[in-house]
Amino acid sequence: MGETVIPLTDLRAAASLPPVPEHAGPPAGRVVDRLGRPLVDLRISVTDRCNFRCSYCMPKEVFDRDYRFLPQPDLLTFEEITRVARLFVAQGVRKLRLTGGEPTLRKGLETLVSMLAALRTPGGHPLDLTLTTNGSLLERKAAPLAAAGLRRITVSLDALDDAVFRRMNDVDFPVADVLRGIDAALAAGLAPVKVNMVVKRGTNDHEIVPMARHMRERYGPRVVLRFIEYMDVGATNGWRMDQVLPSAEVRARLDAAFGLEPLPAAAEGETAERWRYRDGAGEVGFISSVTQAFCGDCNRARLSTEGKLFLCLFASRGHDLRALLRGGYDDDRIAAAIGLLWSGRDDRYSELRGRAEAAPGSGERRVEMHYIGG
Repeated sequence: MGETVIPLTDLRAAASLPPVPEHAGPPAGRVVDRLGRPLVDLRISVTDRCNFRCSYCMPKEVFDRDYRFLPQPDLLTFEEITRVARLFVAQGVRKLRLTGGEPTLRKGLETLVSMLAALRTPGGHPLDLTLTTNGSLLERKAAPLAAAGLRRITVSLDALDDAVFRRMNDVDFPVADVLRGIDAALAAGLAPVKVNMVVKRGTNDHEIVPMARHMRERYGPRVVLRFIEYMDVGATNGWRMDQVLPSAEVRARLDAAFGLEPLPAAAEGETAERWRYRDGAGEVGFISSVTQAFCGDCNRARLSTEGKLFLCLFASRGHDLRALLRGGYDDDRIAAAIGLLWSGRDDRYSELRGRAEAAPGSGERRVEMHYIGG
């Protein structure tokens, strides 16, 4: 018999009940971790399902028709998501990103967007509400999402060549449909659209320059193309270091083709290093979590679709906020629990990658990307 793969069932159980103070006052509005990093960005997975089977995220041999995704009652309701998001905002979060799986598969997503768009910071300011999608449903979803209050959108697109793209998504989905989705997002006022391309050496690295040429010539500054180093997230994608194409090499190819010059960071904790074309045709970004770790100013927390909080993309254990939401705790106590979790955080996996201390200490496998978003 072949090896039996049990990818996530045990991982979903690998979550502890957060400590909750007996008495808690109102949130202070800002919390920092043990390395001085503030909590600013919350990424919320709204579904663990996806209609693509990209090898670096949800390989078909693992996530086949027999794979058991989370049942609907296990998922956080829109009301629960909005409540916990409001408590994170009270602790300093200013940016919410909806992810998946593929978030546009969640029925009624526009309703959730409108609920989150109504939230305000303690100072009365709207949040930076964004969404990451594979673009498969974007052509018909962009306008209603924008009308509901979505402010920005990021589209994952790993190749411009249709044959390469179909092989990478592994469900024979055409690239033309994603490109129409980008057009729809721009028409709906979600500019600039960010387009993320995960670069895997020997698979799609020959698409780097054609992708950049297409985006700059068709869209100019309305689309920001970002190149992401192939990362060792989870345990199902068979990651190898020799498949990583360093951002420095990607940037060199683009500089030779078009000419680039550096730009300053747009915000504290920004993951992408920004560059612009010298001829003014827009900008590109490079996310280099393998070769140039950015743990030092990481200000992001991640909430799984059934309410497990992860403090690092490479974590192996979460914290069960759903149990608090459904356990009768009041808002101040849940907010205090969130603050305690963040203030005890010292994660910096990418900086320690390759050393013994970088591996999960308990031997547990790391959380999968589709489960908490990228």
